[in-house]
Amino acid sequence: MSGPKTAMVLAAGLGTRMRPLTNDRPKALVEVGGKALMDHMLDRLAAAGVETAVVNVHYFADLMEAHLKGRATAPRIVVSDERAQALETGGGVKHALPMLPDEAFFVANIDAIWLDGEAAAIEQVAALWDPAKMDVCLMLAPTETSLGFHDTGDVFLEEDGRVRFKQPGEIAPFVYVGLHICKPSVVRDGPAGPFSLLPLWKALAQTGRIYGVSPPGLWMHVGDPGARDLAEAKLAAS
Repeated sequence: MSGPKTAMVLAAGLGTRMRPLTNDRPKALVEVGGKALMDHMLDRLAAAGVETAVVNVHYFADLMEAHLKGRATAPRIVVSDERAQALETGGGVKHALPMLPDEAFFVANIDAIWLDGEAAAIEQVAALWDPAKMDVCLMLAPTETSLGFHDTGDVFLEEDGRVRFKQPGEIAPFVYVGLHICKPSVVRDGPAGPFSLLPLWKALAQTGRIYGVSPPGLWMHVGDPGARDLAEAKLAAS
């Protein structure tokens, strides 16, 4: 597969909605089907050709680092330390830029699990990526084939693949499901400290620089204990 060889994995969240499962561990180490959320994502990235994953840590950082050091399989892990302050999505990526390549890379959340269709979803995101015309490429899913995401959706997907974010009061047919490709320039000029990627995406979408793809499959947002149980049941039945 021809796609980014590096990924930024966002794992510094407090996981408050996942309590009590996160009383003694970070959300990334909550298990679904006997496997930590972190490992579900790292294994998918490795299967898609990713060789290096930069993982940010904050909550139970020592436990996270010990788990990552214990992995015997690809990808190679580099830790981005946010012990002093959790920096949110955009701030976390900006903080890690010295460890990331000057070219495009994947950015992945750890709380999305999915069942692929005939082709791997990550590979379909990589296949659409075209740095000449886009700065961000989002992995999307229809609201009707995703569980635990916003019922009212996030975005509209135009025929040419461009993304339009919904306006107040609109219901959109697609949700962002936790993985995208982006250029370093997206966050390089972001503010100091914590900030979200979403306002940056909305600004880029106004200039036609954000695209998306909706691969066939079933997506599950593992945001609380009930969603974890549902994801385990779906995996067991697949």
